[in-house]
Amino acid sequence: MKFSKQFEGQLVPEWKEAFVDYKQLKKDLKKIHLLSNHNTSNEQQKNSFPNTFLQSLRKYTFLQHKQRENRVIRVHRKLAVSASKGDLYETELLEQFADTDAAIEFFACLDLQLNKVNQFFRMKEKEFLERGESLKNQMEILMELKTAVKQQQAKGPSSQEDDSISGTILCDEESIKESADEEQGLENSTDDLDNHEVEFSDSLGSEPGKSITMKKEEGKLRSLSGRVINFRGKSLRIHIPLTNPTRTFSAISYLLWDDLVNQSSKKCGTEGSKLHVSKKRLLHAEKMIKGAFVELYKGLGYLKTYRNLNMLAFVKILKKFDKVTNKQVLPIYLKVVESSYFNSSDKALKLADEVEELFVKHFGGDDRRKAMKYLKPTQRKESHCVTFSIGLFTGCFLALLVGYVIMAHITGMYGPRSDAMYMETVYPVLSMFSLLFLHFFLYGCNIVMWRKTRINYSFIFELSSTKELKYSDVFLICTTSMAAVIGILFVHLSLIAKGYSYAHVQAIPGLLFLGFILVLVCPFNIIYKSSRYRFLSVIRNIILSPLYKVVMLDFFMADQLCSQVPMLRDLEYMACYYITGSYKTQDYRYCMRTTYYRDLAYAVSFLPYYWRAMQCARRWFDEGHKSHLVNLGKYVSAMLAAGAKVAYEREKSMEWLCLVVVVSSGATLYQLYWDFVKDWGLLQLNSKNPWLRNELMLRRKSIYFFSMGLNLLLRLAWLQTVFHYNFEKVDYRVTMLFLAALEVVRRGQWNFYRLENEHLNNAGKYRAVKTVPLPFHEVDDEQE
Repeated sequence: MKFSKQFEGQLVPEWKEAFVDYKQLKKDLKKIHLLSNHNTSNEQQKNSFPNTFLQSLRKYTFLQHKQRENRVIRVHRKLAVSASKGDLYETELLEQFADTDAAIEFFACLDLQLNKVNQFFRMKEKEFLERGESLKNQMEILMELKTAVKQQQAKGPSSQEDDSISGTILCDEESIKESADEEQGLENSTDDLDNHEVEFSDSLGSEPGKSITMKKEEGKLRSLSGRVINFRGKSLRIHIPLTNPTRTFSAISYLLWDDLVNQSSKKCGTEGSKLHVSKKRLLHAEKMIKGAFVELYKGLGYLKTYRNLNMLAFVKILKKFDKVTNKQVLPIYLKVVESSYFNSSDKALKLADEVEELFVKHFGGDDRRKAMKYLKPTQRKESHCVTFSIGLFTGCFLALLVGYVIMAHITGMYGPRSDAMYMETVYPVLSMFSLLFLHFFLYGCNIVMWRKTRINYSFIFELSSTKELKYSDVFLICTTSMAAVIGILFVHLSLIAKGYSYAHVQAIPGLLFLGFILVLVCPFNIIYKSSRYRFLSVIRNIILSPLYKVVMLDFFMADQLCSQVPMLRDLEYMACYYITGSYKTQDYRYCMRTTYYRDLAYAVSFLPYYWRAMQCARRWFDEGHKSHLVNLGKYVSAMLAAGAKVAYEREKSMEWLCLVVVVSSGATLYQLYWDFVKDWGLLQLNSKNPWLRNELMLRRKSIYFFSMGLNLLLRLAWLQTVFHYNFEKVDYRVTMLFLAALEVVRRGQWNFYRLENEHLNNAGKYRAVKTVPLPFHEVDDEQE
């Protein structure tokens, strides 16, 4: 494999711009090579034999050769103007080259790359060192607080005190005054709206971890601000973000219990009273610090890769330069590179060793192998068995599909005069699973393209490298599931064709549906349990959108649901049909006659857009960016369009049709603008790539224009509601399934460009690791 491909494959994608521009250096070197070949051929024609002979003797003279090696180039080192930029390097040519201008251009680019690498390495090293120092302090505080808990338990307290740290609350006038000042300061804090915080301190005169002097704090913001404690002479605060309802409810219950326990503190007795701090908060803090250590170690590993790959790139390009020009530049310039900051500094390496040692001691129970499973998780190996199974089940699916189509054609199930009973009760099962696994299959195709274009989707979605689904796993699930679905429906249709009544076979589709639900919620560690439960947790987050902090995976999945409204309506009907027992009496119109079902049809059409709108509202509340409110308006317009369409399907009047056209047209324009400009980052007027953006992951620009045109075309699928176009000799439900499948295909295309834009945003900020918030924060005296 060529080094350029190996270099591209191993670099950190988000730091690509900070690596050595090896391609540009090769282009400059190729220019020197072409000019040197041209000049050499001209010299061979002009030079006579005596001159050539004398030049050869002079070239291979020992003293002259030594002199030539030492005087090819000279690299000047300029002292740094500021500590952040570091020293700069500039190369001076001491010998004439075949093309001096091209050589000057090459070394100017080489110096630029060396200076860039040094500055970036210095910046990232400083960032990681500061993070490491902060984490060490956090670890010390956590260990002392845990020691205080153990010593509290060793005293043999009551059962209520076993799960808490207790201390004495002093209620003198000074403490009340200080707490009032703190309350006034906290009123201006925006963090109090999102976090429940408890503040700790240890009196200087007491033994570490044994007694904690408390100060009384009262006021309307007490439930959010917590209490101040002097820990090791400093005022500290435990900061646990309320990212989910569990933490919110636990914080509220903690405060209510704390108020009940500390009612006696209002009397300000001389002996004081006990304040209980739940150990769960320390467990949350420990989990946050553990995650921060893992991310820090990952970042230090990236920095080591950055150092090694750039060093190798300099060696490779200098070797090529020597080979092309027949000069001895490598020993001279390589000494400069080896002594430069990015290669000589060992602070990051030492910090990585310290992090590893601390993690093994505190989180691995002195078991190095256990600790390294978190710090250096091993990647799952690709199995040939999975590949074989994909091929096997793909063949089974295609064979069963052909058999099902032939059987359906023979029985006339999908013709204009189809069996209403079958199309209303069994066909929704096929439609639902087809849309679901088509979407999943396109997700597998997205993974293939993301990996091919080096888009770090695992980091964007915050997926575990040991548990995430590979594209082969996705394809295996799709082929296996669809083979099972088509196989069972083929058997069901065969039984109907043989004369069995619906009363005998109608439970088969319901059992198929029930089987998939049982597999999804199966508690045993089989069939990708971690991925199944992660999916269920994301669905939970979407349903309870306002209560959860929104992350990338949550609103990405909510966008997928917006393209699956037909599937959700099929799911709604199947649930009603089998839960109400209509399949026993073959009364497939029972649900349609029920008022609750008709009202629920509106809700199902609204729900995905409502959930997504609530996520936008929560993000605006957390981040304060007005763009989230504008995005919320897009989903409100989609809700209006979906509601108008459902109403028109019921009444079929001209007034509703006009309303559908007007509302859907406005929503389509709104969505197209957001797709192209916001989600994909395209249509930038001042871009170096006209009508696109500056950075493109795909080489062919025409693909982007084709995708925009296709997205526009598929966004207009709602026009079928106006023109009522259907395929000849096919039931209208098949046409609706085809249009729903086109929307799923559009979403699959949208997914690729959405993550491409997100990846470029991360790369622009050199964001390759997560920044985990730390639990313990020092409080200034002014805030107290």
